[in-house]
Amino acid sequence: MRKINKVAVLGSGIMGSRIACHFANAGVSVLLLDICPAELSPEETAAGLSLNDPAVRNRIVNKAFEATLKANPAALYRKSYASRIRTGNFEDHFHEIADCDWILEAVVERLDVKKSVFEKVERYRKAGALVTTNTSGIPVQLMEEGRSDDFRKHFCGTHFFNPPRYLRLLEIIPGKQTDPDVLRFLEHYGDLFLGKTTVRCKDTPAFIANRIGIFGIMYLFHLVEKLGLTVEEVDKLSGPVLGRPKSATFRTCDVVGLDTLVHVANGLSAGLKDDSLKDYFKLPAYVSRMVENKWLGDKTKQGFYKKVKGEDGKSEILALDLGSLEYRPQKKSRFATLEQTKNIDDLALRMPVLLAGKDQAGAFYRATFSGLFRYVSERIPEIADEVYRIDAAMEAGFGWEKGPFESWDLLGVEGFCQVMEKEGMKAAPWVYEMLAAGCPAFYKTENGKKYYYDIPSKSYRLIPGQDAYVILPTIRSSKTVWSNSGCNIIDLGDDVLCCEFKTKMNTIGGEVVQGVNKAIDLAEAGFRGLVIGNEGANFSAGANLAMVFMMAIEQEWDEIDMAIRMFQRMNMRVRYSSIPVVVAPFGLSLGGGCEMTLHADKVQAHAELYTGMVEFGVGLIPGGGGTKEFALRLSDSFRDGDIEINALRERFLTIGQAKVSTSAAEAYDLGILRPGLDEVSLNKTRLLADAKKAVLELSEAGYTAPQVRKDIRVLGKSGLGIVWVGANSMLSGHYISEHDQLISQKLGYILCGGDLSAPTLVSEQYLLDLEREAFLSLCGEKKTLERIQSILNTGKALRN
Repeated sequence: MRKINKVAVLGSGIMGSRIACHFANAGVSVLLLDICPAELSPEETAAGLSLNDPAVRNRIVNKAFEATLKANPAALYRKSYASRIRTGNFEDHFHEIADCDWILEAVVERLDVKKSVFEKVERYRKAGALVTTNTSGIPVQLMEEGRSDDFRKHFCGTHFFNPPRYLRLLEIIPGKQTDPDVLRFLEHYGDLFLGKTTVRCKDTPAFIANRIGIFGIMYLFHLVEKLGLTVEEVDKLSGPVLGRPKSATFRTCDVVGLDTLVHVANGLSAGLKDDSLKDYFKLPAYVSRMVENKWLGDKTKQGFYKKVKGEDGKSEILALDLGSLEYRPQKKSRFATLEQTKNIDDLALRMPVLLAGKDQAGAFYRATFSGLFRYVSERIPEIADEVYRIDAAMEAGFGWEKGPFESWDLLGVEGFCQVMEKEGMKAAPWVYEMLAAGCPAFYKTENGKKYYYDIPSKSYRLIPGQDAYVILPTIRSSKTVWSNSGCNIIDLGDDVLCCEFKTKMNTIGGEVVQGVNKAIDLAEAGFRGLVIGNEGANFSAGANLAMVFMMAIEQEWDEIDMAIRMFQRMNMRVRYSSIPVVVAPFGLSLGGGCEMTLHADKVQAHAELYTGMVEFGVGLIPGGGGTKEFALRLSDSFRDGDIEINALRERFLTIGQAKVSTSAAEAYDLGILRPGLDEVSLNKTRLLADAKKAVLELSEAGYTAPQVRKDIRVLGKSGLGIVWVGANSMLSGHYISEHDQLISQKLGYILCGGDLSAPTLVSEQYLLDLEREAFLSLCGEKKTLERIQSILNTGKALRN
């Protein structure tokens, strides 16, 4: 029954301010406090202020908070959420923590400072209030010394990863007397309300993710010297090709700050006792030199990379030569092993090829994974008792697609143990015992459930908490009822189907259109409803531009016309089928993906939703019903009392400026999500389960298919004149090109229902026909084809 209505965050530094913002994202009232300044700034002195002025006393917290609000990427889902956070200082406002349900400490990483803060917290907190520390490595048991029983019962570590909005890991570290109910509550709250993957850790140095992640980086630092690889080569080898972030290794160090990495590594090097590989935490000579030179990364404008301007004024990013410690132009990194994997999208199929490579890349992977696998196997039971906790921490905290034990399974546990031995490494004894017990892998899936190898019992046990989620990979093989090259249709249970896309970047082409139609056919024949969603990196990057480009180049106008008609009909079926259809977008949901979302009976979106109709940017207008849908919603807003021309302008600019939301909250502001109907899941892992629940709720409420609309009020010439005047003015002012003017006119023509002499009621089909004609005509424009070609070339260059 515990509720969190108000949170106090003590310390407004980079982490404190961003944690405060994320609580505000969750709808919580936040009190953000920090120390008072010891002396006046020159500006304050010049203004005649004293240390007693409120503006001075709150200067530290207010400056930190203002810097966070200006940060990119944004810490808040919506700028207005900043009003949920009130700032103050430790001397004047500390007593206000008495009203708070959760007090989170995020001050400097010094034990004496933290203990001093907790002593003050104890004087003011109400009995039963949660108190947690955001420490990244100081033992929790040392911080709770001297505190009351009630304090210690409600105290533990809650380690957020930076930036808290975007990195999903929340490590929960129990103290010696932490109430188990408190730990369960924090795990649940972090999952449901903060969107986190919550992982319970032991109170050991650097906990789980940083212990493993920092080891991996430091091990690689030493390996680079041995293999003679360059900075660029390592980042090419250790990024997306392994299912890891684009920043890979050295670029990540520059972003995080080499000083931060070195601080943690030095602490581990000095503090670890029973760690057979602790020498790898010692700094290589080149890293020590970089720290001495203050080449710490982005914060000092140079680290492993350095951005400079050439004589021609163009920017260039140089790379550090680790031997000479001089910056030089980047070199192209080419490896035969990587060339072999270019067309292998599935990481499970790609990794064995990488590890079998006969070149320097293969040697790098064998050495890297040998060290990593030995290290993680030896850390059990020191930092965790179960393998799944380590995998979950690395996936959520460091952005790995597969954790170390899952990766080991992909390569074959027994076979890679032999590789490790050839590399001079050996797995922990329990791994060999597992194999001897007839258990060939760390995980197995049975009947749609995932099990992990339990070391004490030498058997498989169910990973707890799965019932709250829909996890497609665990049920795909046994529950797929139909599939083609672009879609799987999966039975989610309870008579609900899921249509899962599986094209590159989940783009929408003929195979996806066929799959969605088939899913609706099956659902109408014998199921309660349909979820359209997937577990890829993004929901959908939109229509298949390459297909449109090729048909336009060949002047296959009938084929393009048919493709548009099929896409429009599919989206109309999403809206008007006899069963409820819930679309579950997340990440990128652009162009056609956004148009599909607009036609759902209900949208269950992830909080991190980057959606919009971006067709204008490639010289087109939304042709899958998106423009029609905006005209329909525009008409409904007239009924709600909106000023017609102002409402038309907003809808026109949303498409005409190719606006994309930076969160689900902003998608409401753009008119893509509907207040009171569409909902948001903060935890992406819960998204499909929430969407399935929404289908069942619609079904149980007696879902009836809506009627096709024939009452859409369009403004005709009265609105069209405003659009044309605006486009002409923008052209005259050299803000847009003649081609942009043409697209603007065609977009306005659809939104206004054509050149009707007066406001008129029209049907959806009437608008769809206008939309299709405009799309088709723009496909024949030379400038449109040039824009599409440029985007396709850019995408190809990025992949290479």
